[in-house]
Amino acid sequence: MDRKTLEGRFEAGLFASRWLMAPMYLGLVVSLGMLMVIFLRDLAYYVPQVMSMTAEEVILVCLTLIDLTLAANLLLIVIFSGYENFVSKFDFDAGQDRPDWMGKVDFGGLKMKLVASIVAISGIHLLKRFMEIGESVAAAKFGETELFWLVVIHLTFVVSGVLLAVMDWLQAKSYASK
Repeated sequence: MDRKTLEGRFEAGLFASRWLMAPMYLGLVVSLGMLMVIFLRDLAYYVPQVMSMTAEEVILVCLTLIDLTLAANLLLIVIFSGYENFVSKFDFDAGQDRPDWMGKVDFGGLKMKLVASIVAISGIHLLKRFMEIGESVAAAKFGETELFWLVVIHLTFVVSGVLLAVMDWLQAKSYASK
């Protein structure tokens, strides 16, 4: 076997290895189902209690449900964009139901959507913790130290997102100047 044939088979094998990612995306679909179960469980738990809840409690429940929804949106973005970017293009006609962003989110766009979702989820989690402060000192789950670190972690996510956006902007600018 000559070198060219060997190289061609090796490269074809490397290219086919992308399919090893498919079970990982299937695992993310299972994770999406897990989030749905938790969402429905929380909804079923809180709906019967709504008449006895304070406005602040209802807001905390809503923030929890929004948090779960944002995490599910994040999973969908990773599943669809990751599969299309790294494994294979979807080759079925979804018609009008196909989201506009599908097939258009490259790795840089995926990275920015991930960071933006993580910042939003972190912000909602932080807001929930701050709303719990007003309840009672005994009922508060987090002390000053824990809240401080939640703010530091959130700000770390925000700064990381800004730095990633600046790096993408600089990279795009360098490609445009060539």
